[in-house]
Amino acid sequence: MGKYFGTDGFRGEANVNLTVEHAFKVGRFLGWYFGKDHKAQIVIGKDTRRSSYMFEYSLVAGLTASGADVFLLHVTTTPSVSYVVRTENFDCGIMISASHNPFYDNGIKIINGNGQKMEASVEAQIEAYIDGEIPELPLAKRENIGRTVDFSAGRNRYIGYLISIPTRAFKNVRVGLDCANGSASAIAKSVFDALGAKTYVIHNEPDGTNINTNCGSTHIEELKKFVKEKQLDVGFAYDGDADRCIAVDDQGNEVNGDLIMYVCGKYMKEQGQLNNNTVVTTVMSNLGLYKALEREGIAYEQTAVGDKYVCENMMTNGHSIGGEQSGHIIFSKHATTGDGILTSLKLMEVIIEKKVPLSTLTREVKIYPQVLKNVRVHDKKEARENPKVKEAIGKAEAALGGDGRILVRESGTEPLIRVMVEAPTDQICEEYVQQIVDIMEAEHLVLD
Repeated sequence: MGKYFGTDGFRGEANVNLTVEHAFKVGRFLGWYFGKDHKAQIVIGKDTRRSSYMFEYSLVAGLTASGADVFLLHVTTTPSVSYVVRTENFDCGIMISASHNPFYDNGIKIINGNGQKMEASVEAQIEAYIDGEIPELPLAKRENIGRTVDFSAGRNRYIGYLISIPTRAFKNVRVGLDCANGSASAIAKSVFDALGAKTYVIHNEPDGTNINTNCGSTHIEELKKFVKEKQLDVGFAYDGDADRCIAVDDQGNEVNGDLIMYVCGKYMKEQGQLNNNTVVTTVMSNLGLYKALEREGIAYEQTAVGDKYVCENMMTNGHSIGGEQSGHIIFSKHATTGDGILTSLKLMEVIIEKKVPLSTLTREVKIYPQVLKNVRVHDKKEARENPKVKEAIGKAEAALGGDGRILVRESGTEPLIRVMVEAPTDQICEEYVQQIVDIMEAEHLVLD
């Protein structure tokens, strides 16, 4: 974790702790860094936030001032930028988005030439340049100044790629889509329509300030109600930049990333497509997922929280599916990052091929109750390594045994310790979470 860049780029409130000056300097550095021995070519996409246009223009100014040519995808999804970068041989890509955050936040996600999150070493150099620790970079002159190119054709190629992936048409399947008034508004419906689905869409009228507002994958209750009212077969909700997908089954029940990984992972094993017989998860996946995978004879690996770490594990080991409970799902045969629309297409494939509703496919997984409490502390490391806290965690783990688990970890972006317990009942979860919090308070680790 750097000073500005976290696990998902440089994020903050627009014009507060993420400014046009920051964006300009990011552009200046990237244009210079990739243009040392050739004319750098960099592609940019953005979501529907009002500030995305402001940051786009600032990035373009910095990039072209350093001599790079900039190709604009306009409003599009994060995975589409990843796809275009790796298939069109761009030096890197930039996505302007704060994902599921409120409209007043924004972010700068940098994607390397392989379509993955940019290496931390490059992000560290950008931070050093922003803070004036690197000498001022040369400006391009005369014919070396960069140009800006409309590249909406790249987004259209990505749409065509998505349409080519399913092996069966979606004819007569009633599908609901919640586009979160974000990036998916420009893409998702056209993909499902082209595949023959009867598509019903909500929250696909972005106005710059309504992205993620009471809609999308973080407010799934809207889609649950919509699916039941319209008697749809299935629903899919995306977040602001459409790299997440949470589903709703035919009964109106939420199907989160853990359940999606189970359904797709089991199907891929049946089809001989589950590389290494392994699903990659983060440490936050539910104990119920692990027990279900074990029952099916499927192995799993755990990474730190963040689809960046899931992707690194998958690419290093050749695994074919991995993701997060929040709906970041990666299918390595098709993409190098989480892709919400792709995830919904892969889930549709299972539903159609198995000829059973999604509610039946997920019934085999018993999700354990989970309680998570964020504790604001003076010092994260001190709180995490406190002997009495560690002793309390050990006692809780021993008491829970195989019927639960406890996870105590540091937040990557805030002065918080996250205490999470999974157990057979909510009451047991609450009891063990409170035990840990009480010890932290008694040890004077907690901020008032």
